[in-house]
Amino acid sequence: MGKYTCGLDAAIAVMGGKWKGLILFALQDGPVRFGELRRAVPGISERMLILQLREMEASGLVHREVYHQVPPKVEYSLTDFGHSLNTAMAPLGEWGEEHMERIEALP
Repeated sequence: MGKYTCGLDAAIAVMGGKWKGLILFALQDGPVRFGELRRAVPGISERMLILQLREMEASGLVHREVYHQVPPKVEYSLTDFGHSLNTAMAPLGEWGEEHMERIEALP
């Protein structure tokens, strides 16, 4: 038997926590530099963003492009794998929007 019990189990393992979904959302429209990405994901620390981006790069969700120029430039973008996860998450995000008041009211 494989490592996961079902497809949802595998998808959640790739997502791992609240930050990766927000990062995926921030990258949906194309390449973004680190500073822009940090501003697009409110509440994330620089250290946590670096850690999450490294994990997402290792899992094949994100591509890191380094431009050798002065000053150095680095851009992050979604891979096809990352885009496919964003597409799969869209209905869940819509569900969350639709039920946000109820969810916020939970004890």
